[in-house]
Amino acid sequence: MFPHPMSSSSSPTKSGYWNLPNILTYGRVVAVPIVAACLFWPETLWMRWVALALFTLAGITDFFDGYLARAWAQQSSLGRMLDPIADKLLVAACLLVLVYNQTITGFSVWAAIVILCREILVSGLREYLAELRVSVPVTKVAKWKTTMQLIALGFLIAGRAGETILPGTIAIGLTLLWVAALLTLYTGWDYMKAGFKHVVDE
Repeated sequence: MFPHPMSSSSSPTKSGYWNLPNILTYGRVVAVPIVAACLFWPETLWMRWVALALFTLAGITDFFDGYLARAWAQQSSLGRMLDPIADKLLVAACLLVLVYNQTITGFSVWAAIVILCREILVSGLREYLAELRVSVPVTKVAKWKTTMQLIALGFLIAGRAGETILPGTIAIGLTLLWVAALLTLYTGWDYMKAGFKHVVDE
């Protein structure tokens, strides 16, 4: 259990790079190659469960690092930089390996391509707008997109191991991946409109 964020006696001291929110973010970055390695492993079902457990844990830390940083007033430039990078690395690595090991196949590969392209485009756009000191707030739809993306990847990471418990696990994952891809197109267009406005003004 985390200590209550409003309790001054239990709040951690501001320790720069090594405060708890940043440590959780570091952990998510470290989890990326480990999850990918588990998915690269020859078709051993229990490794799929290990990958899913680590992926789920990484998703949970994604919530807590931001929550605790705000609650304990430990927000930092490093944390703001690393948090979205960690998220994108985790999603991109999982998508690439799932395509490689043919969990994502056929026309569904395009859903993965859409998601990856959007992440790259939005990252470049955010960097450009940051130079202009323009912030682009995260919309509710974007948050739903991220949630749907993570749930879809969870099903696909479980893959054949999940099929032994819930038949249709992969089909569910691919369906949700397409939903995430459509939301990705919608939110990506919103970001691009905001970016083009400033490009034209410039």
